[in-house]
Amino acid sequence: MDSNYLTNPAVFLIQALFGFYILLVVLRLLLQWLRADFYNPISQFIVKLTHPLLRPMRRFIPPLGPLDTSSLLLAWLLKSLEIGLLLTILGVSVSPLIALLWAMPALLQLTLNIFLFAIIIQAVLSWINPDPYSPIFGLLNSITRPVLEPFRRLLPDLGGIDLSPMVAIIALYLLEMLLLPPLKALLGMPLNF
Repeated sequence: MDSNYLTNPAVFLIQALFGFYILLVVLRLLLQWLRADFYNPISQFIVKLTHPLLRPMRRFIPPLGPLDTSSLLLAWLLKSLEIGLLLTILGVSVSPLIALLWAMPALLQLTLNIFLFAIIIQAVLSWINPDPYSPIFGLLNSITRPVLEPFRRLLPDLGGIDLSPMVAIIALYLLEMLLLPPLKALLGMPLNF
């Protein structure tokens, strides 16, 4: 029997489960930092799913201004655990410190991707169903506003056509290309990990 027979499903399952929960924790961190509508149904969904792990951490870890340090620490620890489990399943033995270090660029990449996909989804929704009262539209607007506003101020008015999403997407891709490879190389992390 091929050794990848059980390895590939195990890797997929770990990436799917950890990836979904880490995404929720990072979204909670971003939504709180960006002061998104807490009573939005999607915000409430995220809060209810992440609250069980964050509640005990909040007793000991205070926030730093607008930054929810408990969410940041939980995302970092979960990403480190995911990386550690993946490396163990793949038969790569490394110290736990490596998993902690490799989690940093992975979380940075996830955060950039959240902004990127929020802009894309918001642009598509604005073409299909531009309902400004939709819960998803409100949250997307909260996430994308800090990224899009600088570009909206720089770009000229083109008669109702907003090019700021396209320019912001290009800028986010460039930022990812410029930041992640040197950071991964510095930490000895494979570029495709």
